[in-house]
Amino acid sequence: MTHKPTAGRLPLTLAATLGLVASTFAAMPAAAGECPPDQVAAGAMKPGATAPEGVTDEVLASIDLSSKGGDWKGSALRFRKLVVQPGGVVPWHSHEARPANILILEGTISEYRSTCKVPIEHKAGEVTAEFGDLAHWWKNNGDKPAVLYSADILPPMSDHADTM
Repeated sequence: MTHKPTAGRLPLTLAATLGLVASTFAAMPAAAGECPPDQVAAGAMKPGATAPEGVTDEVLASIDLSSKGGDWKGSALRFRKLVVQPGGVVPWHSHEARPANILILEGTISEYRSTCKVPIEHKAGEVTAEFGDLAHWWKNNGDKPAVLYSADILPPMSDHADTM
């Protein structure tokens, strides 16, 4: 069945589709907190905590990307839930070889980023992308648990259990 647009009126299926797309974008999380431009600098933050503290890390799903061949051999796409208790720490780690997207679902959390002189505050509903020349650690300075969802690509030869 084909719909022909009429002047001044969209076909019902097209209007419904556009409405669905618009509501999806309206419901997307806000962009995450950023480093203030005057605080950006290479090597701005030195390595912090090196061990996790007060954090649970649950792998919800993982996909072996080896079947894609080439550079994907040995890599995995991983989806996790992290709960960081008040005072808890996600230790210093790098994203040079492991891109990730983090959704802050509940609470707030502070990021101590190698490229920023001050901590970056992330709030519930924000998403932050982690990739490239970035190393950082996170701390929950709030009084409620911070719940984060992480999707990352693990490079070949990484120890999946210990890669935060």
